[in-house]
Amino acid sequence: MKISRREFFNSSSRALIVSCLGTVSLKAASKPKPQTVNPLDKALGITTSSFSGHMAAQALKGKITLLELPRILRNELGMKVIDLNTSTLAATDKKYLDQVRAAADKAGCVLTNLKMNQRNLDMNSPDEATRTKALTTYKKSIDVASHLGLKWARPLPLVKRPDMKIHIASYRELCDYGAERNVQLLVENYGWMQDDPASVVKLVEAIGHNVAACPDTGNWDSDSIRYAGLEQTFPISVTCDFKARNLGPQGEHPLYDLKRCFEIGWNAGFRGPWCFEHANKDRKALFRELTLLREMLEGWMKDAAKDS
Repeated sequence: MKISRREFFNSSSRALIVSCLGTVSLKAASKPKPQTVNPLDKALGITTSSFSGHMAAQALKGKITLLELPRILRNELGMKVIDLNTSTLAATDKKYLDQVRAAADKAGCVLTNLKMNQRNLDMNSPDEATRTKALTTYKKSIDVASHLGLKWARPLPLVKRPDMKIHIASYRELCDYGAERNVQLLVENYGWMQDDPASVVKLVEAIGHNVAACPDTGNWDSDSIRYAGLEQTFPISVTCDFKARNLGPQGEHPLYDLKRCFEIGWNAGFRGPWCFEHANKDRKALFRELTLLREMLEGWMKDAAKDS
């Protein structure tokens, strides 16, 4: 059953209220409250994987450290959201994490998500030791996300379709762990999920609690699956990897229609954050293209707001 973005968040809110209040009736608990503005509405940013090849753990000539990135993102690229990847964290001790958070706060940036991209982990394995190793590693990363004050964390889907009974049970274990630390788990269309436009929605619904969607506009096997997948996924999404491949001088993107991807999200009620995922080995070209993407999306949002 296809559900709207509003229905998804309303149902999640009701479930949380009921679980917390117990004896309070749903009718009383779900009394309408004044609408609040999401501080991440229309917010733009990057995934740190966009700076692959340009970042280093320590200060090196021609390289950027994660501690420098917030200032550069804010002052040179005009954006504020940083979607982290485990590979771009130089360390996970509290002293370093506090430095990362302080650098973001000082620059006026917001750290939102941790993509848990550790390799050689399989939380779907029928082997208990293999599965436990993966879940233990992911839980340590959720601890990192919690210490940084992140809203979300995302485990890495594998290429091979998992045993769904094991996969859902493992995801639920991570969701329970994250809920205790104010971190929501995300589902992203990657690996085995890329050939099914309903894969994200089906998995989120099966997991059932403390989970939401994070669509990647580039991770679909074909255009027909891409646009159908985005139409189904955006209504239950809390953040988006707005992926762009090779760009032309004026932002041309022949591989797929970036504006159509945006419009599907906007029409579904999604407003942000939009996190650009776009790489270029040439740093000057990368900065120019990320700026171009920012300007394009700012223009699209401005036009869409006029029409709504």
